[in-house]
Amino acid sequence: MLEGKPLTGSDLERLKEFLKKMDLDYDPGIEYTICLEDEDYNIIAAGSAEENVLKCIAIAPECQGQGLTGTVISQLIQYEFEKGRSHLLMYTKPKNQAMFEDLGFYTILKTDRVLFMENKKQGFSGFLDAIQRETPEAALQPEAVVGSIVANCNPFTLGHRYLIEEALKRCDYLHLFVLSDRRTFYSPADRFQMVQAGTADLERVILHRASDYIVSAATFPTYFMKEKTEAGKANCRLDLELFGKRIAPPLGITRRFVGTEPECAVTDCYNVTMKEVLPDLGIQVTEIPRREIGGEVISASLVRAAVKEGQPEKIRALVPESTWKRIRSTDARKA
Repeated sequence: MLEGKPLTGSDLERLKEFLKKMDLDYDPGIEYTICLEDEDYNIIAAGSAEENVLKCIAIAPECQGQGLTGTVISQLIQYEFEKGRSHLLMYTKPKNQAMFEDLGFYTILKTDRVLFMENKKQGFSGFLDAIQRETPEAALQPEAVVGSIVANCNPFTLGHRYLIEEALKRCDYLHLFVLSDRRTFYSPADRFQMVQAGTADLERVILHRASDYIVSAATFPTYFMKEKTEAGKANCRLDLELFGKRIAPPLGITRRFVGTEPECAVTDCYNVTMKEVLPDLGIQVTEIPRREIGGEVISASLVRAAVKEGQPEKIRALVPESTWKRIRSTDARKA
């Protein structure tokens, strides 16, 4: 048995070579890997983890049917539990559904290319129950026009505020999902509190934590796709189909609002794919031009750059007062 946090050197190269033979790519975000070897030290099975997501799981064809998948999964679960992570997610190929169901995983969504699973039977349904409890009864009525925004808010800017205000002009209630990904400049807790404070006066905004089910490391798989030019779009499709098929219907969401994206290719790809996927699922997509100040588009990346460069006046020009206060207190904690 070979393990690493993560693997390095020649062991990493051997793993990459093994995965390539299995039509998989090594994901650079991996933090832990377990490999099983034969008596000649050839890798015959492998699996990895990034945060609470299991990935890059493969068994050599000649060794399939020997229970090695269960051994790999068991080791990965043990590692995750030692890290205090009990809710585990996995994306894999649809053909593996029965095998992983036998190992205690439950399907959240299956597309023609991706199978998204978790180890809690009531995990996703519990998430849906929670966001429904956060929703006012009036917003669940059939006559209500209900919109949605999904945003990182890293940090919450005047641009985000403008997008929300414009969206509210076009719907009765607005669900605002703040992403929970931890790989951000500001923590999920800080970002959520910034949004909470920055929208406190907007009664028709319904605020939610997105958890792992909206735009996260779990909903954006690429490692098992050979066609890399199509991988980005497939990532978006999984996330958008999950939103459109399973999250939006119980909330009565029929609108999705986004800001225009002139700079980030990933976000632009997501917006383009959104316009292709969501209308077929009964959700109208509205793209709103982003707000400018002094001829410059307001963006969270501008604010982060100003924070790093120590430019308080520029920060204050780009964010609500509530965000400015939070940035000062957050930076003080970091210091």
